[in-house]
Amino acid sequence: MLFPKKVKFRKWHTMRRNTKRGKIAVRGVSVAFGSHGLKATTHARVRSNQLESARKVVVRSLGKTGKMWLRVFPDKPFTQKPPEVKLGKGKGDPVGYEVEVWPGRVLFEVDGVADSIAIESLTKAGKKLPLKTKVVSRTH
Repeated sequence: MLFPKKVKFRKWHTMRRNTKRGKIAVRGVSVAFGSHGLKATTHARVRSNQLESARKVVVRSLGKTGKMWLRVFPDKPFTQKPPEVKLGKGKGDPVGYEVEVWPGRVLFEVDGVADSIAIESLTKAGKKLPLKTKVVSRTH
């Protein structure tokens, strides 16, 4: 699974969850490396194990000829408290890493395979993620 080699702070602030204001991604919104990409249409916090399972699906369906790029990296630590613990007593321990994905962000890109295989593999990967996605192609 993906996680940073070293972090400056063990725990981050949780950030606000006011996603109804329509915050959209500004960076990483176009297909830059491959011919097809998987674009997020909703907001979510994607954990590293979810990204890894989606990545495995794409790599398996592409075969040896296809190439895949992962355009996001989970660098934000998230914490959890153990089950059945009363409130108070501070924040929980870091459990893993996640990335905050806003609508419009391209998550995966593929190239080197037929259009039908690329679309199928990216659609399968989108089913593994906790957000709604759509497959987009490069515009020249």
